[in-house]
Amino acid sequence: MKTPSQQEKTDKTNIIAVVNQKGGVGKTTTTVNLATALAAVGKQVLVIDFDPQGNASTGLGIEPNDRAITSYDIILNDTALEGAIRKTPVPKLDVIPATIDLTGAEIEMVSLIRREYRLKSALDGSSSHYDYVLIDCPPSLGLLTLNALTAAHSVMVPLQTEFYALEGLSHLMRTIKLVQGGLNPELSIQGIVLTMYDRRNKFTEQIEADVRSYFGEQVYQSVIPRNIRMSEAPSHGKPALIYDMHCAGSKAYIALASEMLKREKMKQKEMTAA
Repeated sequence: MKTPSQQEKTDKTNIIAVVNQKGGVGKTTTTVNLATALAAVGKQVLVIDFDPQGNASTGLGIEPNDRAITSYDIILNDTALEGAIRKTPVPKLDVIPATIDLTGAEIEMVSLIRREYRLKSALDGSSSHYDYVLIDCPPSLGLLTLNALTAAHSVMVPLQTEFYALEGLSHLMRTIKLVQGGLNPELSIQGIVLTMYDRRNKFTEQIEADVRSYFGEQVYQSVIPRNIRMSEAPSHGKPALIYDMHCAGSKAYIALASEMLKREKMKQKEMTAA
């Protein structure tokens, strides 16, 4: 039975799939640190590690040998969401971990009825006491990512500022349109986040200009710089915001969370006015 506070939040849970089919673009770093920043301002947040590499789990302090129940279980063994949720060292931030077992999930789901809806079914009615659910997707556009896109309200795309990233982005946008056309008509673009930004590189500025020219306001003003302290943090089992909240990367994710919350507040005002 839900408590009154849980009941109030039922329609407010924002499920965001963090997606990019290209690896090494800062997807997991974005998931972990954005979740931490949201929790720091009082939001109740759940991270679902949906990548067989399990890096989001490691970055949130869940050791590989301490993942008895995982995201694999909620989509293939009908394990209740609550049974897989783990507390993290960050107050108000929980995680459902992943292991390499998730690698075989796509093959195992092929023959299942409503295979694209496995994650959505697990989340429906079970995630209502969270303000945000962030799904860290694998670097591919297979069945796992389709499950995340079908379950999500919106998509956040971390985009590394390099030439080939643009080519991959157009492919991802086509996939999102296909999902919007059938599996999840309500899916929207939460935003595009420029990552691994190097202001010393003129080509980086050109990529930024091209992305902003094409996607306009869908691109966040906050950009995530290349930062050594951020790359060190996962080895300590901590988000960068906990490892070193004063480093440039941490400050950038705090700015991103603030910008995202402001955008959502403006959208709510526009909807109310309409």
